[in-house]
Amino acid sequence: MAPPPAPGGWVLRFANNDAARGWEALCRQAAGNTRKAFETIEADPCPRQHASRHHPLRDELATARYGGKPMPHWQYEVTAAGRVWYLIDEERRTCWLTLAVTGHPKATG
Repeated sequence: MAPPPAPGGWVLRFANNDAARGWEALCRQAAGNTRKAFETIEADPCPRQHASRHHPLRDELATARYGGKPMPHWQYEVTAAGRVWYLIDEERRTCWLTLAVTGHPKATG
């Protein structure tokens, strides 16, 4: 269970069961890095200045639909290969985790 967001923070939720299982695997593999990813996304899911490990996905992956609505799709690089992908739901101030993997996602080649 995720803790409630810090004041002014965003809520993080799993968009699907695979993302939840992947998050658990990331926690087992790189607990400190996964915690930092959680805190970073919660505080500022779409920073104006993109960092090397935290940036929007590009091209056909730049947006995705959740609940019938298109949303910006972002990535946080937890480890050299581990990734978290999430959608930004501005209306609900919620980040929907769509993918969490310990190895590089196949969709990005």
